[in-house]
Amino acid sequence: MRVGVLGATGRMGLASCRAILGAGDLELVAAVARAAVGSELREWLPEAPAGLRVAAGVEDLLDAKAEAVVDFSAAEATLAAARTLLPQGTHLVSGTTGLAQESIDELAELAGAEAAGNAVWAPNFALGAVLAQRFATIAARWYQAAEVIELHHAGKADAPSGTALRVARAIAAAREPSAPPARAGRELVAGARGGEVDGVRVHSVRLPGLVAHQEIIFGGEGELLTLRHDSLDRSSFMPGVLLCVRAVRNRPGLTVGLEPVLDLE
Repeated sequence: MRVGVLGATGRMGLASCRAILGAGDLELVAAVARAAVGSELREWLPEAPAGLRVAAGVEDLLDAKAEAVVDFSAAEATLAAARTLLPQGTHLVSGTTGLAQESIDELAELAGAEAAGNAVWAPNFALGAVLAQRFATIAARWYQAAEVIELHHAGKADAPSGTALRVARAIAAAREPSAPPARAGRELVAGARGGEVDGVRVHSVRLPGLVAHQEIIFGGEGELLTLRHDSLDRSSFMPGVLLCVRAVRNRPGLTVGLEPVLDLE
């Protein structure tokens, strides 16, 4: 399969390029980014083939006849790319975070049109993070008190992370209807108890040195249950990215999250 990458010179974009280059059944045919346009990709990624230059526009992905595009850009760039790529039958695998629900709805509409390309959007491609969320929905049936702590690198633009939002909502949906609301107490500093997502407290940490980490803590009578996942390197997301690239053409419309691809739903 011929694959292009949008946001190719960012950290996740470069990791995606490297993973595609290492996959025997995929071919990297285009790299699009806002930085270093015109330079050879191998200046950023030594293993890139000679002559593959960083391009500036989504149209370059079409010119390269990419069958699927991996996108780690910004919310507005993702939608702009989808409006161009999907009507042309090009598939899209996006990990852009911070998409509003209206944006996800538009992706679904674009991918659902006749003869359009399919799309997969996931807030997290790490297999362990997705499994932790599944385990959390099981635990939520038995523990009424839960809080989520997500920790990311200092450059992450959105807080809470998309993964933390999905986990909190999944916990809330799995709880017994009679679950009592969490008691926040009196905050001496506004926000000290984190934000609330459907009754689940979520805390965000942003520090240099981190990549992507999350703890889901359940409290019960005389005990705690902690689920923790750590992505120590961006390579941890690549098995999920490649899985979605290979699966996207066989998943009509929009697939949200890695769970359906892993058959966890």
